[in-house]
Amino acid sequence: MARVDAGALWAGACDAARRVCEAVGVRLHRDGSRRDTSRRHVAPNLGVHDIAIDLGTANTVVYVSGRGIVAAEPSVVAVDSLSGEVQAVGVEAERMIGRTPATISATRPLRHGVIADFAVTEQMLRYFIARAFDRRWAHPRVIVCAPSGVTEVEKRAVEEAALAAGARRVHLIEEPIAAAIGAGLRIEEPVGRMVLDIGGGTSEVAVISLGAIVVSRSVRVGGYEMDDAISHYLREAYQLAIGSQTAEAIKLQIGSAAPLADELTTGVRGRHLVTGLPTEVPLRSEEVREAIHAPLEEILRAIEDTLEDTPPELAGDIAREGLLLAGGGTLLPGLARLVSARTGMAVTLADSPLTCVAIGSGQALEHFDQFATRLPPRR
Repeated sequence: MARVDAGALWAGACDAARRVCEAVGVRLHRDGSRRDTSRRHVAPNLGVHDIAIDLGTANTVVYVSGRGIVAAEPSVVAVDSLSGEVQAVGVEAERMIGRTPATISATRPLRHGVIADFAVTEQMLRYFIARAFDRRWAHPRVIVCAPSGVTEVEKRAVEEAALAAGARRVHLIEEPIAAAIGAGLRIEEPVGRMVLDIGGGTSEVAVISLGAIVVSRSVRVGGYEMDDAISHYLREAYQLAIGSQTAEAIKLQIGSAAPLADELTTGVRGRHLVTGLPTEVPLRSEEVREAIHAPLEEILRAIEDTLEDTPPELAGDIAREGLLLAGGGTLLPGLARLVSARTGMAVTLADSPLTCVAIGSGQALEHFDQFATRLPPRR
């Protein structure tokens, strides 16, 4: 009986496997392992749609072309500090804020619209891309929303995080432009349009004409600064310590930017700074309005500064067209009335302030190749 050379068989099998892998564009190391970046550069993935991600300080919204919004969750990640493993992302991680043991930290990896923790942001993006597709190795083209006032270094950090999370190509779109597109404004016309986008960490004011931003202001003040102002007021006025989630709940329940027809009162529970005991105090809506006056005033100043720098012809258009409000922060009761009284212009709230940025960036996916001609993509 003929003897079989096991070594020759093994070598032949390895050569055959290598030829098959090279035929489909996957290169192998000598040890047989696959290069993790090869597939995203070979050819578009069949059946994988482009996606747009509104990567916000407070919430992340994912839009898939042909399907619409598929995910909208808080931008929170819970990480085990010992092993570095991600324990939870999104809604589940948000419930852990302030309630985790010492070994687990639930944090927001973005601050004021830019990346504060690169590794955690990458893990969060990987989670949301996986939510959008059933395939494990999907490498879509991605448009990511970014504040108009970020630096080139901050832009590159967002791009690199998206690429590391599995994106094949990445382009950035400025949030005011995405908000205007999502709200149905015809930004390609030679007409001035003004947008105010208030998010969790930043507020953007921009004048748009011919599809581009002419004048803009970006202030690192948003919903979280209002929450911090409420917490600070309670510490000063009542010696009461509360968490960030309690402060946000107060803002949503009785907060307002202008006087209400019927002022409200709610009970606030927290820890008394003197006695250390759990305590409840009554809080009126007038007090909350006083507490958030400073961050609102900074946003109003940004609007006025933008109008002062606007060319006269565009200023005339804005006076006729009015100002568009977008972003979750614009849902604060009385804000439109306050802005209108301060500027003397008509103010309109977008139909879906929370999602119009994601919807606008999703609609921009149809012109992804035009982005490639205007801006070199990150690969």
